[in-house]
Amino acid sequence: MPYRRLPNTDSARLKALHAARKKSKELPPFKLAFSQGLAQRIENILPSLETQLSEHRNVYGLQLERSKEFNRLEKKAKMYISHFIQVVNMAIQRGDLPLTTRDFFGLDPDEKKLPSLSTDEEILEWGKRLIEGEHQRRMKGLTPVMNPGIALVKVHFDKFSEAYNFQDSIKKRYATAVSQVNSRRDETDQVIQQLWNEIENTFKDLPEDMRRSKAADYGVVYVYRKNELSGIDLSRAASLNIS
Repeated sequence: MPYRRLPNTDSARLKALHAARKKSKELPPFKLAFSQGLAQRIENILPSLETQLSEHRNVYGLQLERSKEFNRLEKKAKMYISHFIQVVNMAIQRGDLPLTTRDFFGLDPDEKKLPSLSTDEEILEWGKRLIEGEHQRRMKGLTPVMNPGIALVKVHFDKFSEAYNFQDSIKKRYATAVSQVNSRRDETDQVIQQLWNEIENTFKDLPEDMRRSKAADYGVVYVYRKNELSGIDLSRAASLNIS
């Protein structure tokens, strides 16, 4: 005996709503297998669901599209920041710069290891420290750090910073889209469950096969269990919209 299966994907939800909406346009209210109140709810929910799902797909696609370029800019900024600090350390080691040079950049005077640059936030923090620190050194007339100079570090840092802010705005936009879609899914599932209940109730006095056939015409989905598939006529199942 096939059983009813409610939609569990967004495309299946849209298909169920569109099927019911199509029927509500084709038939007068007194012939419709579900209430006018429900027909109105479908009219209200369907456009917003489609809009929110479209936004969800678009933002997700934008994230994927921009991620490759963002990763490239991140790697470049990290490399220049790392090289600048290494140059400072080597210059101090050679005696070309005094140990106090580290103070301008917020570097531990007793720590020769590079600071952690494993997160975007750390790259942003150290980029700002280096740019501000080198600016303070230049204001005091001290010899600039070169190869790379801070101007080149700033070029790559600014590109990364801009990309980071854009990615952050996309993440927030995506989080909002996900929240809205999840909320709309819950409401949609409730509407479809009520819709299919009303449809099946309308045809409850018909013979079993006819009841399923009539309900399937409204978009109600029935499926056979695996152990039942071998004993049915597949062409007949397809005609009943049974999957």
